[in-house]
Amino acid sequence: MLIIPEEEIKKHLAYPRLIEALREIFPTEHTIPLRHHHFYKTPEGIENTLILMPVWNKNYMGMKQVTVAPANTKANMPSIFAQYILSDSKTGQPLVVMDATELTARRTACTSALAASYLCRENAENLLIIGGGKVAQHLAQAHLAVRSFKKINVWMRNAEKMNAFISDLRNQGISAEPVTDLEKTAREADLISCATPSETPIIQGDWLKPGTHLDLIGSYKPNTREADDTAIQRSSIFVDSRAGALHESGELALPLGRGIITENDVKADLVELIKGTHLGRTSNEEITLFKSVGLAIEDLAAALLIYKSHLR
Repeated sequence: MLIIPEEEIKKHLAYPRLIEALREIFPTEHTIPLRHHHFYKTPEGIENTLILMPVWNKNYMGMKQVTVAPANTKANMPSIFAQYILSDSKTGQPLVVMDATELTARRTACTSALAASYLCRENAENLLIIGGGKVAQHLAQAHLAVRSFKKINVWMRNAEKMNAFISDLRNQGISAEPVTDLEKTAREADLISCATPSETPIIQGDWLKPGTHLDLIGSYKPNTREADDTAIQRSSIFVDSRAGALHESGELALPLGRGIITENDVKADLVELIKGTHLGRTSNEEITLFKSVGLAIEDLAAALLIYKSHLR
């Protein structure tokens, strides 16, 4: 069984290649059982999450174990740790094991970019990134793989971390600016990509100008959300998975439970966008919203890209 180091994982998960790997694998035949969510409390009373995510197709089987510990950010640690095992689905033989923290962050950002390739205006110029965690660190790179943004702004609550985040992007050759006036910047943004664990809405629907694409990543529990009801009501809603996005995340589950939206308000999922069953954005004035909760097939796409690249 192979063990692939983190640096090699980064090398094999170039953003354009991963986006195309996701585009190819989503419409294929595969099985994703219901993921297991287990919530447990630390001695300090903080709730962490353990997630088990299996998936298989006729050739391969993958299993990811994820722990989400929101308080880690206070200790300058990633809030997400993950491990991945890729096996032969016919024999069950393990083929490779790898750290899946980087894999998870990159595939999440690239799934958002894949959705944006159908939902974000082609002439979009202003990208606003909200958040500074592991996933947010890949959003500029992923979105730049599908759109040519002229301005990239970043907002987060911690100014010191925001400046470090900006410095890291600039070291990668990406021009970005920190912002302190979130409302003003959001009103000017063409794409707002949000990756935070917030329990209260950060983005207000009244801020969204016609033609905005809203990319919501962070909410993964029924009591968390990044956008308010007005944003949900004003938007054409698209998801990675109806079953997950409508019920696992408070982003849509809370408005759904109060009757503000119905399940029929979801225009399409990612597979329907890729297959062309739904064309995605229909006008330059339409406000679009993509809500992702993360799917095991995304992990399999990334793991296979790493594994097959390693064997070459």
